[in-house]
Amino acid sequence: MARSFLYLSLLLPVLASAAPSSEAGAVRRFALLVGVNDGGPGRAKLRYAVTDARSFAQVLGELGGVQPQDQLLMLEGDRAALEAALTRFKAMVAAAKGSGARTEALIYYSGHSDEEGLLLHQDRFGYRELRQTLEQLPADVRIAILDSCASGTMARQKGGVRRPAFLVDASTAVRGHAILTSSSEDEVSQESDRIGGSFFTHNLVSGLRGAADATGDGKVTLHEAYQFAFHETLARTERTRGGAQHPAYDIELAGTGELVMTDLRGTSAVLVLGDDVEGRLFVRDEPGRLVVELNKLAGRATELALMPGRYTVVREARGASSRAELVVGEGGRTLLADRAFVGVTGELTAMRGGAPVAGGAALPDAAPGGGMRHRFVNLGLFPKLQTNDWLGGGDVSNNLSVSLGVSENARLDGLALALGANFTHGPIHGVQMATGGNVARDAVSGAQLAVGGNWASGRVEGIQASVGLNVARQGGLLAQMAVGANLSNASTAGLQMAVGSSWVEGDFDGYQASVGLSMVRGHLEGMQMGGVSYAASARGAQLSLVNVGGDVTGMQLGLVNVAGKMNGLQLGLVNVANNLESGVPVGLLSIVRNGQFHVEVFGSDVNFSNLSLKVGSTHLYTTLVAGIGSVAGSRGPSHWSLGLGVGGHVPVTERLFFDVDVVSNNIFVWDKALEGNRMLQQARLQFGFQLASHLAIVAGPTFNLLHTTDSTPVGTVSRFASSSQKEFSMWPGVQAGLRI
Repeated sequence: MARSFLYLSLLLPVLASAAPSSEAGAVRRFALLVGVNDGGPGRAKLRYAVTDARSFAQVLGELGGVQPQDQLLMLEGDRAALEAALTRFKAMVAAAKGSGARTEALIYYSGHSDEEGLLLHQDRFGYRELRQTLEQLPADVRIAILDSCASGTMARQKGGVRRPAFLVDASTAVRGHAILTSSSEDEVSQESDRIGGSFFTHNLVSGLRGAADATGDGKVTLHEAYQFAFHETLARTERTRGGAQHPAYDIELAGTGELVMTDLRGTSAVLVLGDDVEGRLFVRDEPGRLVVELNKLAGRATELALMPGRYTVVREARGASSRAELVVGEGGRTLLADRAFVGVTGELTAMRGGAPVAGGAALPDAAPGGGMRHRFVNLGLFPKLQTNDWLGGGDVSNNLSVSLGVSENARLDGLALALGANFTHGPIHGVQMATGGNVARDAVSGAQLAVGGNWASGRVEGIQASVGLNVARQGGLLAQMAVGANLSNASTAGLQMAVGSSWVEGDFDGYQASVGLSMVRGHLEGMQMGGVSYAASARGAQLSLVNVGGDVTGMQLGLVNVAGKMNGLQLGLVNVANNLESGVPVGLLSIVRNGQFHVEVFGSDVNFSNLSLKVGSTHLYTTLVAGIGSVAGSRGPSHWSLGLGVGGHVPVTERLFFDVDVVSNNIFVWDKALEGNRMLQQARLQFGFQLASHLAIVAGPTFNLLHTTDSTPVGTVSRFASSSQKEFSMWPGVQAGLRI
């Protein structure tokens, strides 16, 4: 998937050199990380710009020496937000500079861009502006990293030429700037569902975690990180639809010594890939996220700095796939040797928009040395009291498993039945049915049916149905149906239905319905229904009592609708949008930040004093009107009114405009509280002239229809109309006043 990413930020040199220096201990590093998925109208919304910014921030915090108070994260902001972040970032760096410490500043950007600059929602931030901002930072070393289309244009702003994939500088006291870009000036930058991010940032983060440590000294320099990211990005994009992607750079650094980006020696957990391990390795954490990817050569060990936890390493080598599972402990070094890998018969599974993943959901039918055995049927009461254990034990795959209590097997290709629970360590190709619960520690292709709950640690391609809870840790193509709740920790396509709640941590393509909460933390393509619906971004429909969306294209239908950016229809009692690009809100009260919000004070032939509020989009508004009036012969107010209406706003020139609307008013007797039997229907044409940004003159004609609700004479409320003994009265009127 071609992706416009501009990662303008932070690769912050970490730890200047091992050589003694008076400056080496007084380095303070700052990082500004920007991730924006939305590049504006006409551009596909990215999926992983924000994810990449978070990943880069994490590795800088863990290994790059950036303290939490020195890290600034800006996600999904527009130009104004970026300008504010840059101003704050400059002030942070300047404050440290005043203390006399050596400072290093890094700006990272991931998002859309073109040949002229970064694209932030509907705004553009030019490369020239960005370069000037970088040069004005009061830091000894300034680094910008851009992961986006045509970002190489930034590296060529001063006429530089592309150099080989080689970065060397020599100094413990480096001064100057470095600009790294994910692609050249005429190339697209790409992201992939397979890796859950952009190719360039993914490879850069992998390198900073240790994959780029070519010298084996436990430190990753700027040279090593860039060279690793260049070659890996080029190798992984040569056959993609977007074409080969060539990272580029512009360096103006001077000094002596290597500029260190990350130091692996002080990390709390290290995975050591033994010198006998070779092949392309994919290291995934327990939720299934790809943490590091590298091509490991035999003959030298490689150390990777990771967070403590359980990991799965899948290896592709010589046309075969194998995998190993291990736990990386706190404060230790965990060795992964070649003998730990077990061959897999993996079918290739392709994630949407990504490359096939070998063996991502399969355990072996027959491991080397007979590790996995097959037995057609398993009968028993509990683990250790079942035929899988009585007839030899070890890892056994079954086609049929029947248990009065709890069954356990290594793999299932068929049917498992249990009154208590079914527990399968490997993948399932078939059906698990239990009164209690079903657990699959790997992928499920089929169905899990339980009264209690269903749990799948891998992807699910099929059905999970329960009275309690359904969990798919790695998403998939599935249908989840529960009285309790449905949860998917990764991108999902299919159906979720629950009485309680349905929750997707990643993207969701399909239909989500809950009586309680329907939640999509990523991008929704489809429909949500329920009590409350939320989607970080959506293309489709939200049909709930309360709808909340970040970036919505389609429709929101409910009592209350809230959107960050709205393209489409909001239909409800209350509609709120921070930015209404196209479409219309229809409701009792519609508040649009970039739309209309006006207060009008005016007089009319009906009321000598009126106050109205107009709120809505650029061209459609709702108006609330309250007024006090008197008729000829009265010494004080004779009536008051409350009205509600809808109308349209038409700008003619920069200063001239007109509004046309219809308003329905209740007319109340002044001294009789809410007692009133008369209704005033008005059609109003109002012309306006803007005197200043927040002041306009408004005036125009009205057509009025006064009628009663109980067949009594209407009398009169206007000096332009005579008193009537009929049930209704009509007349032309006028109004004039000021708009604030």
